Amino acid sequence: MYENLELIKQKCLNCTKCNLCKTRTNVVFSSGIANSKLVLIGEAPGYWEDIKAEPFVGRAGQLLDKIFECVDFSRKKDIYICNTIKCRPPNNRDPLDEEKEACREFLDAQLEILKPKIILICGKVALKTFLPNEKSITRVRGKWFDGPYNSKMMPIFHPSYLLRNDSRQKGSPKWLMWQDIKEVRRMYDSL
Repeated sequence: MYENLELIKQKCLNCTKCNLCKTRTNVVFSSGIANSKLVLIGEAPGYWEDIKAEPFVGRAGQLLDKIFECVDFSRKKDIYICNTIKCRPPNNRDPLDEEKEACREFLDAQLEILKPKIILICGKVALKTFLPNEKSITRVRGKWFDGPYNSKMMPIFHPSYLLRNDSRQKGSPKWLMWQDIKEVRRMYDSL
């Protein structure tokens, strides 16, 4: 469908397929480095992402970077980051089904070009996009699923959820995320 990520991005920047085009400040296409090994797919841009045109740049993004750094990952050299939709929903509400459908061509094209080996599904919106029969990220986080292009997908907690759940005790969301990111590192190193 598309030859490269830049062509997809240019089409995305001019997209008017849903009403979010009327309220966005910027299209939030991606960040990190385009590679075929590791892609993180988040939910939707928030306020700061809409302002800066880059995913995960607010408090949740800062925490995500720290989590990655703990296992020697960097968005500048190891990870491609995008969202299920590319424009911020008003008041940071969850994207509507028609908004996700309007943006799906861009997300699918990104994955088709990259053909990542590992996809991290970050948060409940991304979970419902890729594993619609799974109702709870708490039950499936940390488990490997077969994904598109022979990839392995792992649902993980969204960092904004971790910001609201500060405990680091064994079994807490932050402790579970630490287990998950170590497993991602192990899988990454085995590829």
